[in-house]
Amino acid sequence: MTLTGPLGCLGVPVIQAPMAGVQDDVLALAVARAGGLGSVPCAMLDVDALQHLLERLAPLELPINLNFFCHRMREPDPARAQRWREALAPYRREWEVAPPDASAAQGTRRPIDAATVDLLERYRPAVLSFHFGLPAAPLLRRIKVWGATVLASATTPEEGRWLEQHGADIVIAQGIEAGGHRGHFLSPDLSLQPDTRTLVVRLRKALDVPVVAAGGIGDRGDVVAMLEAGASAVQVGTAYLLCPEATTSAVHRAALRESSRATAVTNLFSGRPARGIVNRLMRELGSLSDLPPAFPWAAQELAQLRTRAEAAGCDDFSPLWSGTTPCRDRGTAEVVTRELGGMA
Repeated sequence: MTLTGPLGCLGVPVIQAPMAGVQDDVLALAVARAGGLGSVPCAMLDVDALQHLLERLAPLELPINLNFFCHRMREPDPARAQRWREALAPYRREWEVAPPDASAAQGTRRPIDAATVDLLERYRPAVLSFHFGLPAAPLLRRIKVWGATVLASATTPEEGRWLEQHGADIVIAQGIEAGGHRGHFLSPDLSLQPDTRTLVVRLRKALDVPVVAAGGIGDRGDVVAMLEAGASAVQVGTAYLLCPEATTSAVHRAALRESSRATAVTNLFSGRPARGIVNRLMRELGSLSDLPPAFPWAAQELAQLRTRAEAAGCDDFSPLWSGTTPCRDRGTAEVVTRELGGMA
């Protein structure tokens, strides 16, 4: 199925995955100028930061995808927070780091709300994507009124059908190979989430809207395979992590260059399953654990440990998000046009 609207004019059928913590609009614009669709993660932006972003993007003719989260924000659980603090106490002693202020909430990922849609409505961005479902129906109706193309992630066929029924124009098939946070919202059971190609095939049979493949895509051969499986385009993140336009940290870049390091799905860094490179915390506490608080509160307790360790060149407490495919040191334009687009 052919993409239409703002995505119909892409020079290369490649969407850059929105990746909080390792990029800003510089990477997104580089992707767009190379012929793909650039994306900007917005779930961690406050109103002022989002407004500044929208003002920078407004004069541009190139469409940019703005990504938001749609999770249900849980109240902090003091008992779980204390259990997590106790589990991390040996590491704090080792690194001589004091426990964080219990009220700290810096960098908390928040779901899209009415105030955010109020602001977006003033600028009417052409493309919006969502993770963990879709906005509440009244908010999505407002977004649809100004004609935005809406993308949303599915990890199972059931989620894909739900997204189509509730207003998604394009469904992103996030296979289990994909790096970063899993986009599930109907069931947390990871065993229900298939590999990318299998999910693309199942969604293509089940849906009337276009499907975008995400996960395990590192080169032109992978792109062709997904298009042949029925995808209208691909969404790629890991391939951009070593680009100079990305803001990937030094320790994260170093880990990505170590081809021997495996990836695994873990909930230690945010409280929600996400795929990253295995490090000390994952090895010693177990990649999937009942210790961390619910998403997104687990990250607060780790923040100071992470900062102290990274300053010493250590990635023990850092979320090293990565998919299963290796990435190489390349400029963004080269990734889009040669690595993924296959241009000579």
